[in-house]
Amino acid sequence: MPRIKIDLPDTFVFSTEVSIYIGHINYGHHLDNAQLIALVSEARVRFFKSLGYSEMDVEGVGVIVADVAAQYRSEAFHGETLVIEMTANDFNKYGFDLVWKISEKTSGREVACGKHGMMCFDYGLRKPACVPPAFVTKLGV
Repeated sequence: MPRIKIDLPDTFVFSTEVSIYIGHINYGHHLDNAQLIALVSEARVRFFKSLGYSEMDVEGVGVIVADVAAQYRSEAFHGETLVIEMTANDFNKYGFDLVWKISEKTSGREVACGKHGMMCFDYGLRKPACVPPAFVTKLGV
């Protein structure tokens, strides 16, 4: 089976730091894969908040996760601080990708990278919505 390959951009428009707590650690004594996605979800909320949005209101529409892909590069451990960088790209009528890269703060060691396929969603109508042009403009895309 072919491996997932994620092309990372040269620059990211957003960066945040998150600490690895004991609850993020699995029986292998490193960051659990499900917890890694939870940490990226926290970064995603912070990304939208930094733009003045919430996931329920991006220029009047919500956003939902349509798919997720991740590549693990190295272990991460309790007590480390991760730097999560994120940017939006690959826009289409109803959505876009949020591409991310995670590094350990002190060493710069790359821990993981990935992307979330995001879909704009009208929660009132319970159906997909078009990507708001003002959102794309705000990102400078």
